[in-house]
Amino acid sequence: MSDPQPGRAPAPALVLVAAVAENGVIGQDGGLPWRLKSDLRNFRALTMGKPVVMGRRTYLSIGKPLPGRTNIVVSRNRDFAAPGVMVARGIAAALTAARGDALRRGADAVALIGGADLYAQTIGYADRLVITRVHLRPAGDTMFPVIDPDLWREVARNEHDRGPDDAAGFTVLVYERTATHLRRDNGGS
Repeated sequence: MSDPQPGRAPAPALVLVAAVAENGVIGQDGGLPWRLKSDLRNFRALTMGKPVVMGRRTYLSIGKPLPGRTNIVVSRNRDFAAPGVMVARGIAAALTAARGDALRRGADAVALIGGADLYAQTIGYADRLVITRVHLRPAGDTMFPVIDPDLWREVARNEHDRGPDDAAGFTVLVYERTATHLRRDNGGS
């Protein structure tokens, strides 16, 4: 959301980025239940040069810092450390660090890339959702929060056929918040 004070740079948008199956599944046993190489290119383009915030389990499933992005990992585990990442003990600290990094980089957004707990904590005050709707209905143990049509409006849609290294076709959907009755929180709880 923009900062209403003149002369100040607008606050970077908080964008939730997720691949979500038609049945709401985003994960199974700590990983993705599909392979979508075509969408990985979209993900890279969307997040490059921006700070990315993720939970510890999401980071461990990726296995390494994402290059070209400041990687901020939320973990309550005081012993967790990983080279090339900043560790924050809570979502509020992570978002404060990410927003500062975005302003220093001149990035217009902070990308929150998982997992389910962080999505659930931040969907109430995110500015935008970029959802890759995977045209599958896999079994899974991790779900994305319900996207309330009273709060979110679809503003863009891009269909993708199944590519040679894809488990399925998919649609990239962009949503913007429509309801303003929820006050934006500067970090959540």
